[in-house]
Amino acid sequence: MSDLRIERVDAVSEVSLEDWRHVHNVIVPPAALSPAEVRDRAGRYRLEVAYLDDVLVGCTTVRPPEGEGVTATVIARVLPGHRRRGVGERLHVRALALALELGATTVETVVLAANAAGLRFALTHGYVEFDRYTLPGGNDLWIDLRLSGG
Repeated sequence: MSDLRIERVDAVSEVSLEDWRHVHNVIVPPAALSPAEVRDRAGRYRLEVAYLDDVLVGCTTVRPPEGEGVTATVIARVLPGHRRRGVGERLHVRALALALELGATTVETVVLAANAAGLRFALTHGYVEFDRYTLPGGNDLWIDLRLSGG
C-alpha cells in the first residue's frame, strides 16, 4: 500500500472538516451533516481523515466514554473506490487503540444497515449485533454492534 497519512480533524481546519464531512456523507447519506454539525462533532469527538498519496480515502470517529461510562464508539469509513486494500483495517486499529487510550473497556460501532460492506467489516472484526432501530422521523435501519469480549 502507498503511504497512508492520517490527520486529526480540529474545529478550525476547514479543509479537514470538509474532507471528513465528504466521506461521512458519501457513506451515510441518510445522516448527511452540515459543516456546522461536523464542527460541533470535532469539538466533542476525535475525528480523523485519511489520505493515500494525498488522495482522500477515509475517516474515523471515536466517541469517547462519557461521564462514568466505559463505552466508546469507534467508526471507520473508507470511500468505495479505496476499499479492500487494508485502509479500513489500519483506520480501525488506530481508532480502537485511541478508544482504549481514552479509557474505554467496551467498544461499540454503528452501521447503516444498507451499508453491506460496513456491516461485513464490523462482523469480520469481532463485533456482534445488539440493536436495530430507526431514528425518529427516519426510515433507515441502523445497527449497533459491540466488540465481543467487551
